[in-house]
Amino acid sequence: MPATPASRYRIDGGQPVSGRIRGLGAKNFATKAMVAALLAEGKTTLLNAPRIGDVDITCELLAAAGAKLAWPSEGVLEIDASALASADVPVPDSGSNRIPILLLGVLLHRLGAAHVPVVSGCNIGARPVDFHLDAARLFGADIEIAKDGYRARRHGPLNACHYRLPYPSVGATESCLFLGVLARGTSIIENVATEPEIIALITLLNAMGARIQLRPNRELVIEGVDRLYATTFEVLGDRIEAASWAALAAATDGDITVDGIDPATLINFFGPFNAVGGGVSIEGPRSIRFFRRRPLKSIVLETDVFPGFATDWQQPFAVMLTQASGTSIIHETVYERRFDYLEALAALGARTQIETHCLGSVACRFRGRDFPHSAIIQGPTKLRSEGLSLEVPDLRAGLAYVMAAALAEGETTITGVPRVERGYGALAERTRGLTLRLATA
Repeated sequence: MPATPASRYRIDGGQPVSGRIRGLGAKNFATKAMVAALLAEGKTTLLNAPRIGDVDITCELLAAAGAKLAWPSEGVLEIDASALASADVPVPDSGSNRIPILLLGVLLHRLGAAHVPVVSGCNIGARPVDFHLDAARLFGADIEIAKDGYRARRHGPLNACHYRLPYPSVGATESCLFLGVLARGTSIIENVATEPEIIALITLLNAMGARIQLRPNRELVIEGVDRLYATTFEVLGDRIEAASWAALAAATDGDITVDGIDPATLINFFGPFNAVGGGVSIEGPRSIRFFRRRPLKSIVLETDVFPGFATDWQQPFAVMLTQASGTSIIHETVYERRFDYLEALAALGARTQIETHCLGSVACRFRGRDFPHSAIIQGPTKLRSEGLSLEVPDLRAGLAYVMAAALAEGETTITGVPRVERGYGALAERTRGLTLRLATA
């Protein structure tokens, strides 16, 4: 069993952070791979599976449907979906995430019906499920929207469809994959997401016997098959976590080596990181050393869907930019409300400003809609804490708070830690190889 999560961190900062840490398997793939395992009648084994809060929540959801789950050894998760029996997905006792809506298509295939609750992940902006429901309808499901969630039913097998996603949503792309692999006929899904975690999910499904091709211009061609087969698959390393340790190394003028990460998944992180002044050294096939190569300087940064700069990279990058000379700008085009964490940076002494205008050139859905989706950061600023307490607003911002506390002189207390541990697990134990002075309470 995993250790009981800490309720708060105490961090004594102001010193360079150096050392070595092994990154976890990617949360954004592991939980989706667990859902994919339900499509096969048999035991699927995931290697390098992270024992984190979101995975535990997903285990609870799968078990409620009738799957049997086991951890025979560290990082190995077995999922036997032979005896699925319940189409009712509960609200997890241990918390919520975005997995229930992805179970809709899987349970439709396996059980002919699904009832999933209305739940949400972090409060970083609207993440509606309209695309998921529209896709299910196009594949032939009847959908009923109720106060307690969404009820779906099929009459006979689901049938292939052609669907163009209004936006290349990662979650909606995953739903279309789960709906399409066992549907009758050939489906064409346009304007899909192409993040590394999506590519890994396509690879997993194909290893299970699916027939999926990713074509140019964000087009998926899914030829439905009669059944899928259990398999063994390794979870790729978490590129979001790796980028956070990189930013911490550069921000504190430290030197951190991250193991367990494929450099290819950071292809669009390295350029901006180097432009600011960071340094990268590939130490092995899955080992990267990050450091500060030269004095940090400001940058204009815009997030976007892959292959753009990942929205989950911008929080740690913002912490690093507080130490860069000049005026930096971040234009967030994926989520409309993702800068709440800047209040905490300002409390530590950072000079930041949030704007509703699009401060960049990337086509933005939020133009003219008065969302606080651009940020200005003036640097460098010396961060200081005199016993300050920070409440974590969401998972990704949580690790950015840890970074900021490590950067700030003095002791900082961070509360709301379970939100951090949802994605990063036992952080105090995992950072023992770093000179990060972090204690739990």
